[in-house]
Amino acid sequence: MHHRVPRTSRAGLLVLLVVVPMTLAALVGIAWTWPPSVADASTGAGLVDVDVHYYGATVTDSVADMCAGTQENVQADGTVPDQVPCQRVQARVTEGPAAGRVIAVYPTFGVASRDVAPGAGIVVEHYPAADGYDETWAFSSVERTVPLATLTLAFLLVTAIVAGWRGVRALIGLVVAMVLLWVYVLPGLIAGENALVLTLSASIAIMTVVGYLTHGLSLRTSTALLGTFFGLVMVAALGAFGAWAAKLNPVSGEEDYRLAGLLGDHGLATLRGVFLAGVVLAGLGVLNDVTITQVSAIWELRAADPGATWQQLFAGGMRIGRDHVASTIYTIAFAYVGASVPILLLLELYQLSLVRTLTGGVFAQEIVRTLSGSIGLVLAIPLTTAVAAVVAVRSDPSVLHARGGHSHPVLS
Repeated sequence: MHHRVPRTSRAGLLVLLVVVPMTLAALVGIAWTWPPSVADASTGAGLVDVDVHYYGATVTDSVADMCAGTQENVQADGTVPDQVPCQRVQARVTEGPAAGRVIAVYPTFGVASRDVAPGAGIVVEHYPAADGYDETWAFSSVERTVPLATLTLAFLLVTAIVAGWRGVRALIGLVVAMVLLWVYVLPGLIAGENALVLTLSASIAIMTVVGYLTHGLSLRTSTALLGTFFGLVMVAALGAFGAWAAKLNPVSGEEDYRLAGLLGDHGLATLRGVFLAGVVLAGLGVLNDVTITQVSAIWELRAADPGATWQQLFAGGMRIGRDHVASTIYTIAFAYVGASVPILLLLELYQLSLVRTLTGGVFAQEIVRTLSGSIGLVLAIPLTTAVAAVVAVRSDPSVLHARGGHSHPVLS
């Protein structure tokens, strides 16, 4: 006897015909570009061995002293004082082969005396003796493990209490994403793998795991993933084109110079990949938020008006999408402004030309990164809304809003 395939199943299959191949392609890309270990990747990239080790230590004494001025103490007129007030800290090393040894270090500029009071934990750097130089101990940072761990625990508890099991699943997805970035993306960039293949493969894999883990195996999630994948591809393409068209210099900040120096001959190529990776990764969270919201809006509109055409659903969804775009633009802009307040203050103090400043150095990179992500985000909204409207019209409203018990949740 001939059985007619339900419209919902056919709509779901059409979505999966795109989502599944893209996910498989991402897995192939990950397997193809999987890097060696971090140590091997560093060696293959020509990493310069700085031979520095970091150890924990406990402050035993801290006294006020006078130290020679450095670039950290530069004055407004550009001069560096001969002598500046500082703290001389004695600390007992608590880790590594030098555990138990008492050393003297000088905290960096800006460290408050209360942060290095006796009993406080700090992190110190050890440079072994080599090439005629004596061994050197230097201050690295204040030990922050306990306060940061406490804040992280508070975040986990608040998320679990407010968002319930969905929040817990989202946190698990976040852990999976961070692990993949740590063991795959970062070593791959160091090893000089193709940055676009590397980052797109990781991003698609992350969004697939996070999407289904957080929002469940459903047609709603699959449709949102389709829009997210499209947005990621657009962001990557726009980022690569923007970097080429704007003739961006991959070495524009202090961290870039340090990376270029550490990576030796492959430094510049790696930094170009780092920029493209940053463009794609910066758009992950916002894209997922926007596409899930748009699909959910279409699903609700379909439930409210089962007789609506796809054009009507699309028009209603875009009204919601335009509001979302407007608020997201402010979110992206002020997130960057908030992170760049020190640089903006320098511009104000030195009365530098705003246009000339924005088109050079670090600002040019951030503008390309931000605009590439924003364009991809904006374009993902109408595509996701259109696909969701078509899928919703071809599906039974009662099935779209079914909760559990469905034999084919991915298609429902």
